Amino acid sequence: MSPLTILRIEKLKTFGNVAGSDDHVLRNRETPNADLTKDNIRLIGEEDDRPLEEIVKQKIATLKHRPRKDAVLCTEMFLSASPEYFRPHDPSWSGHWSNERMQQWASASRDWLTENYGDKCVRAELHLDESTPHIHAYIVPLNEKTNRVSHDAMFGGRGGQGRKKLSQLQDSYAAALAPLGISRGVKGSKATHTKVKEYYQAVNSEPLTAVLSNKKLAPQPLESATNYVVRIQNDDQFHAINHQLADRAFMQERLSRAEQRARASEKERQRLEEIARSLELKTQQLRDLQLEDVAWELGLDYERERWRGHGHIINIDGPKFYDFSPDQQKGGGGAIDLVMHVNNCNFQQAVVWLHERFGEAGVERAAIAHVKNRAADIIQTEPRPQFTPPVEDRNNWPAVERYLTQQRGIPSDYVQMLHNLGLVYADDQQNAVFIMRNLDGQRNGAFLRGTRGENNTFIGYQKGTKRSDGWFYFGLGGQATDKTSHVLLCSSPIEAISRAMLEYFVRGNVPPERTLYMAVDNINSLPVERLQNVPNILVTFGKDQSTHAAAQRVLELLPQSQQVLSKASDWNEQLLEYGRQLRRQQQHQQQDDELSL
Repeated sequence: MSPLTILRIEKLKTFGNVAGSDDHVLRNRETPNADLTKDNIRLIGEEDDRPLEEIVKQKIATLKHRPRKDAVLCTEMFLSASPEYFRPHDPSWSGHWSNERMQQWASASRDWLTENYGDKCVRAELHLDESTPHIHAYIVPLNEKTNRVSHDAMFGGRGGQGRKKLSQLQDSYAAALAPLGISRGVKGSKATHTKVKEYYQAVNSEPLTAVLSNKKLAPQPLESATNYVVRIQNDDQFHAINHQLADRAFMQERLSRAEQRARASEKERQRLEEIARSLELKTQQLRDLQLEDVAWELGLDYERERWRGHGHIINIDGPKFYDFSPDQQKGGGGAIDLVMHVNNCNFQQAVVWLHERFGEAGVERAAIAHVKNRAADIIQTEPRPQFTPPVEDRNNWPAVERYLTQQRGIPSDYVQMLHNLGLVYADDQQNAVFIMRNLDGQRNGAFLRGTRGENNTFIGYQKGTKRSDGWFYFGLGGQATDKTSHVLLCSSPIEAISRAMLEYFVRGNVPPERTLYMAVDNINSLPVERLQNVPNILVTFGKDQSTHAAAQRVLELLPQSQQVLSKASDWNEQLLEYGRQLRRQQQHQQQDDELSL
């Protein structure tokens, strides 16, 4: 079993508590379990022999505000490691340890205290006169920002903040001792250990202990070996011992497995917490600076629940502030605004000031928050841009219609139907305009297909099109008010129309249930949430590598979907081929009719 860190804290709320703890640590009181032949060592504060109570009082006297009646005046921290670290060969050998290991642990613990608490840690005593080395450290919880003592700011807090801070404290101490092979204990393991202890107490109770102490199973005078074996085998107490020993072995095995699982769980917890810390750091980088920190750097002092100084009386409420000074009577939001307000400077000067106080990372946080605040204001006040579709040019419609019917093979009656619905028309450049809508029917874009001249390959979107929330689509079958039961996803408007026409020719009618034909040219515009509840989805993209990859992604996002490939290079080519076959059949039929005449 690998050694574990041990860290506990205790609140000292009165100077009497401070003095009492000091007497115990300095052995001014009788301590029955202490070995008087061994000397303890002062790790921090060795140059100051004054009573701890006097040192704490002097430290608190430097603050502007007197402590509240219920304030924690000093925090006692107990640091150690489990016996497996100090005496790995025999953890049960109380009072003995490896001096080298002890010194390494003590040095690492002292460095950790100094790094985390500085001169707030007024004393640390290393005790070597008990069974296992441990440290008593005393920390005065000063809060420089509020000029008060605040145990909560350092170790506690409301709404679970206390547990979170103590957990982070345990993590921090464990990280400092990790190079020594000491790890953090498993969270929440106390209850489990208690149950195991209670179990062993039960195992060691009657009848096993009583049977052995009373020699009930000892041989009787003049009893033969055969009779003794028979008597023992038939004795209920003998069977009880066997069961208890079996239970003991079983429980030890369970305990060993539980410890292995706990170790694995602890490693996973530490990995997840590391990820959480990384995400928290990234999130912190997106947050503005704490306005209390900025106010303190600006030379303001927190008095009577306001930040005062330089003629300002400022209330801070999260990211907002308001100046109640009679000459000011205004507020703002964010670190940059606060600096501009208090220092009476411009934006550039405020940025430079923040850079000097909080460094590059700090000023970046403030700048990002400033931009976010301004963006939020703009979003609230600036009118939303409205999509303007291309102006229809009726003179160009015959040419566009010929392109769709003759070059693309789409039946003229269906082209006319889409035109009458306003979903397809011509613009002044003789482009075929396919109107895009969101799924509520609002027009918010247009797909353009060039039709002028030979081999026109122009395609594009009208300026202002909302591609992430707009599609060219139309419905067939059922009633317009029916719930959509089928959706066919195609790569372009012409592909969607071609697929619908092929189905119509094969079926001889529209689909029996409401079916939506939709053009989706990019996976980023796929309306996943709206399609999740549609039971039948066909992905009818093309055969090239890029569209195949897009189709596979759709299949992952919408498990109920299926992929269908065209026989030709695409659905429009298949529609054209179908039209050619139909015309050949008609010609053959006409020739047969002429011969029969």
